Amino acid sequence: MSRERLSRRRAEGGSGSSWLNTYADMVTLLLCFFVLLFAFSNVDEQRFQAVMSALRGSLGVLDSGPIINVIDTDLNNISELARQQLIELHHDLSVLLQSEGMDRSVSLAVDERGLTIRFADQVLFDLGKADLKPEAIQIIKKLSPMLKELPNPIRIEGHTDNLPINTPIFPSNWELSTHRATSVIRYLVEEEGFDPTKLSAAGYGEYRPIVPNDTAANRGLNRRVDIIIMSIDLWAEEPN
Repeated sequence: MSRERLSRRRAEGGSGSSWLNTYADMVTLLLCFFVLLFAFSNVDEQRFQAVMSALRGSLGVLDSGPIINVIDTDLNNISELARQQLIELHHDLSVLLQSEGMDRSVSLAVDERGLTIRFADQVLFDLGKADLKPEAIQIIKKLSPMLKELPNPIRIEGHTDNLPINTPIFPSNWELSTHRATSVIRYLVEEEGFDPTKLSAAGYGEYRPIVPNDTAANRGLNRRVDIIIMSIDLWAEEPN
């Protein structure tokens, strides 16, 4: 009998101390929870980097290839709402481009102005021309449903290299770059039903290169058309 009582007491003592392990686990989890709350209450560049790292690892968006790869982490001058919208839009467009096999022809870049959809050299136009190519129309047609539903204003910007042009239609690169931008806008409005009040066009000629015009490859990079989904913060500042 004494041995049974001793065994029972030992058993009760073991079960009585086991709650300490559960309590310690709970305290640890609560500590982690409050640490996370504190970390996410401060919106800064470090937190943004962490978010982007998570996107890279879990969604596979930013490391899919050399084309879709640019998000400017210095977005401190825009609101958290605008920042989050740009990140989500970048992700959605990345998935669309990859699923349609267009991620080698179109690149995405996010900065304080908004999200830029950049078309590679000669994707939209032949050299020295401003008429949309048939394959360009197919690309824009696939992007249009997503872009059309956005409340943001959209700006189309045309750029050229520094090689001079002098034709009856395009006396200089100013005319060529502007005509290309307006060709995209006309297609969006006339064929895809975009709201023209949210669209604008600009032509910069050769005066806003992204790389030096010192090689044929670099000149190809500078010949481009950018579709810019403007930040909702900038939209609020746009004149009506």
